[in-house]
Amino acid sequence: MTAAPLATYWCESLLVDGVVTAGVRLSIGADGRISGRADDVPAEPGDIRLGTVLPGLANAHSHAFHRALRGRTHDQGGDFWRWRESMYAVARALTPERYLLMARAVFAEMLVSGYTAVGEFHYLHHKADGTRYPQAHAMELALATAAREVGIRLALLDTSYLAGGLDTPLRPEQQGFSDGSAAGWLARWARLRETLAADAAGRPNEPALVTLGAALHSVRAVPRDAMRQILAGLPAEVPLHIHLSEHPQENADCLAVHRVTPTGLLYGLGALTPRLSVVHASHLSDDDLRMLGRTGVTVAMCPSTEADLGDGIGRARELAAAGSPIALGSDQNAVIDPFLEMRGLEMGERLASGSRGRFTPAALLRAAGADGYAALGLGPARLAPGDPADLVEVDAHSIRTMGARPDQLVLAATAADVRRVIVAGRLVADTGRLVGTAAAALAPRGSPAALLRDALDTRGTPDTPDARRPADPTPSAEAPSPA
Repeated sequence: MTAAPLATYWCESLLVDGVVTAGVRLSIGADGRISGRADDVPAEPGDIRLGTVLPGLANAHSHAFHRALRGRTHDQGGDFWRWRESMYAVARALTPERYLLMARAVFAEMLVSGYTAVGEFHYLHHKADGTRYPQAHAMELALATAAREVGIRLALLDTSYLAGGLDTPLRPEQQGFSDGSAAGWLARWARLRETLAADAAGRPNEPALVTLGAALHSVRAVPRDAMRQILAGLPAEVPLHIHLSEHPQENADCLAVHRVTPTGLLYGLGALTPRLSVVHASHLSDDDLRMLGRTGVTVAMCPSTEADLGDGIGRARELAAAGSPIALGSDQNAVIDPFLEMRGLEMGERLASGSRGRFTPAALLRAAGADGYAALGLGPARLAPGDPADLVEVDAHSIRTMGARPDQLVLAATAADVRRVIVAGRLVADTGRLVGTAAAALAPRGSPAALLRDALDTRGTPDTPDARRPADPTPSAEAPSPA
């Protein structure tokens, strides 16, 4: 006997892999996955009717706490290294309680903007001076709680961070990031995995939204022998991420110490496999590019952050042609908009090459969706039977999208055009508002901005610890325009 579906959604049109299909009916199983799909069919009584629908979109690289710096560093000049000092000030101010507020608000902003999954590259493990919190995994559990309350999928990329630079000890402001050694990080990671598994087992009626991955912060922050030990100790199926060649200085330092580039160092350790995702990769040699492509390593690019910090334009088209899937992330969250990340990837290529159409709209959507899901270990995400029931409805008739061909919608829309968002078969956002979740109940009118206001007021900012609390945002100021 076939079980009744959790829900059925009828999509007026569904855009997957560049193909627009009309009249798609999706049946959702109790496990939050697609249990059935029928194309070119009419809606039936009881169906939830949607307009133009995309598969779920993945934010492959995020640091949620960086959101506190949005609009606060643009008068400083300098480069990434100067910006990093402001970031450290934010990190020092966070506690598990404050981080829960911040992550809940940032994940809420992501969700209503069209992200259905996020890879949180997380290294704020301990107190600022390196001492442990009384509750084990307090910061990690704050992130997991925030994701569950919001209703977004979280791949928690728990990060090893052991050094202040190549052959350089940790700086005082980095002490809270470190577990002291590779063995210390591996032991804490294993305990965290058990804790998250037990937590999920205690919630049998809730969708399983939180998974655990792993990350090496960078070749700067994890010594070579420690990387070797971590690579040997991690289960083979666990997705692994690392910042790579974000800045020319990282390459120069690695060459000086190890006589190879960061990519070459990883290759020598056997780390270049399809389970690895390298973040940014903005400054690669030709040999680096060939090594990454030949081994099928995913490159997670973050166009809005790379532009904001002046990091440079990566070689995305060449990497894709060499065999590296491209995923997209919001990184410092100065911008949270999956459509602007897609557009940024293509526009960076156009600026660097002087030609248009470097990526097709279908390839951009794959980078923002299916390849991001794969990089986070979340499996296929093309709305086929067995795939996660994660959907994003986009207004195809707004002032921004009116007249756009459906297959080119991703180059016309912005987050303001996102309407309903479904994760694991459940409606969790509607026209800029959270709905049906614990976070929705905590936010006046389901407003992510209200959550952000409270998070920023509680945490303070590096240079203004007691910012004046603004008035409650009005619905008209929050919701994307239906025009």
